[in-house]
Amino acid sequence: MKTFLADIIPKIQKFSKQLDDLTILTNHHWVSMGEIAVSKTVYIFRTGGILLVSENGIVSKGAWEYLGNDSILIESGNRTLLLKQAFVDDQIMALKLDGAEGFLFFINETKTGIELNTIHDVFQFLEKKYIASQSVQTNASVGVNKIPNYTESTPKESYELFFGKHYKIQVRFEDGIFGDIFMGFTSKRYFYIHFTWGKTYCEDKKDCIYRLYANRKFNY
Repeated sequence: MKTFLADIIPKIQKFSKQLDDLTILTNHHWVSMGEIAVSKTVYIFRTGGILLVSENGIVSKGAWEYLGNDSILIESGNRTLLLKQAFVDDQIMALKLDGAEGFLFFINETKTGIELNTIHDVFQFLEKKYIASQSVQTNASVGVNKIPNYTESTPKESYELFFGKHYKIQVRFEDGIFGDIFMGFTSKRYFYIHFTWGKTYCEDKKDCIYRLYANRKFNY
């Protein structure tokens, strides 16, 4: 397994969930970023300690065990690995191989909702989700970017090559700022277009409108 040095992990560890909630780990398809350049390797942690490893669709069986103290033991092939949690949420998992530098990264392809094909994509995703959004919330807490009243148009079905089929909603604020938010046609997830990071998902429509205004007004 390939490890990656990642300065972002210490910055977001306070947002990490704990592996002792095994529902985060089990019965999901965790894609290893370490092998993604040459093959697709998926780890499925089944209940009862069974580990399924699919490499380009060819499946082998192994075993896994949660040891407590946010550590898991993985047996696959002729290797037994002791891994320590560095960061985990419903979408991304970073594990520390005991005694090694760097982190192993896994993507929950059943939860992420967007394609993350390189480790740079993963870092950018975490940056948007935790660091950038926290910056917006911090400024909001001191009253920097409270949004004014606004009106929104009726959702209009649309299609673009980059976004696919979606609904577009124009939002116009009473101070003259306006812009569009979008909702995925199938996923029903809201997103907007950030000046720097491009397509950025939101928790819900209200959050998306707030972020749109902050992006237009304060370039957050």
